[in-house]
Amino acid sequence: MGSFLNSMIDLAKADRQTIVLAEGDDPRTLQAAERILADGIADLIVLGDVDAMTASSRNLAGARLMDPATSELRERFAEELFELRRAKGMTAEKAYETVADPLYFGVMLVKDGLADGMVAGACHSTGDVLRPSLQILKTAPGVKLVSSFFIMVVPDCDLGESGTFLFSDCGLEVQPDAEKLAHIAAMSARSWKALIGTEPRVAMLAHSTFGSARNDDANKVVEATALARELAPGVLLDGELQLDAAIIPEVGASKAPGSPVAGKANVLVFPDLDAGNIGYKLVQRLAKAEAYGPITQGIASPVNDLSRGCSADDIYGVAAITAVQAQNKKRSADGS
Repeated sequence: MGSFLNSMIDLAKADRQTIVLAEGDDPRTLQAAERILADGIADLIVLGDVDAMTASSRNLAGARLMDPATSELRERFAEELFELRRAKGMTAEKAYETVADPLYFGVMLVKDGLADGMVAGACHSTGDVLRPSLQILKTAPGVKLVSSFFIMVVPDCDLGESGTFLFSDCGLEVQPDAEKLAHIAAMSARSWKALIGTEPRVAMLAHSTFGSARNDDANKVVEATALARELAPGVLLDGELQLDAAIIPEVGASKAPGSPVAGKANVLVFPDLDAGNIGYKLVQRLAKAEAYGPITQGIASPVNDLSRGCSADDIYGVAAITAVQAQNKKRSADGS
């Protein structure tokens, strides 16, 4: 277990949050739930067939087990969803049917303050996980889009923040325009500060550095850099930068002299989803880096999506990160 995840676990334990695990019918979820409870990472609400979960071999003592279809909260949540979505064509009957879906039910638990965050995706697509979040929780104040990031921890590496980086967006925005890319950068800087605690140094990545190539793709990153500086004044942010100029001190000094970021970036903003997804998988597989994510940013409350190929360990780790995001949201709301 890496130092990043250990720090998330320690933070989660220090101020326990209530996290919904929406896929209690999946054995990996129950395995993760048992460990989360045993380690005191979070208080849990696990959704699924209550009889089946109770009969499983996992020790779920301390968790609240709920079946959305039979829960006493179903009618209340249906009424709330109907009011929220009636302008979009939602009927009372459809709302009652919809909240029996564990993903919608879980998001309603978060919306009503009965839980602080939700983790799902082990057996649902990203679209299925995020749709109820965007319909019900919506984006955080001042945020225009939801994006995602990975925390990458590279062993035996002194680049970035002692081998730790944030890569964004690697999971959601396929072809962000300059404005979207700027918002991704600003949110990524905020996410780095909230989770890692040190100052972000944000590199807007491209195939060129400071005009070494001139074309529409490079120009998009140049424009996004200017917009991101307006969105995140005071954040160390620069671009466009090639990857080597962003993280290797000698290359940064040569290609981008005077840049406050070149050679020492810890937050890497990729120009599109192809680059981000390929980049994180290359680092994960070839450098044997630990990859934590995708973690969503920009939703009003933390809801995180898992890969359908995830392990119980992945669910455990994402639950800890979700708990820390929930802590940060509460601190932000309190102005602390």
